[in-house]
Amino acid sequence: MEVRAVAKFVRVQPRKVRLIANEVKGKPAIYAANHLRFHPSKGAFVLRKVLVSAIFNAENTHGLD
Repeated sequence: MEVRAVAKFVRVQPRKVRLIANEVKGKPAIYAANHLRFHPSKGAFVLRKVLVSAIFNAENTHGLD
């Protein structure tokens, strides 16, 4: 099952967010959230918010761990 979360109208360049997303791609969600917490860029902050939202959506809506 695929769980999604979307952030709209974010004022960060997509290229910069993609660079950070490639660092955590394929990693477990909790590990990725902790890695993004200590990353200094604004894109990491926004990406972490979306990731945490997707985790909570998975737990509450779909009943996943």
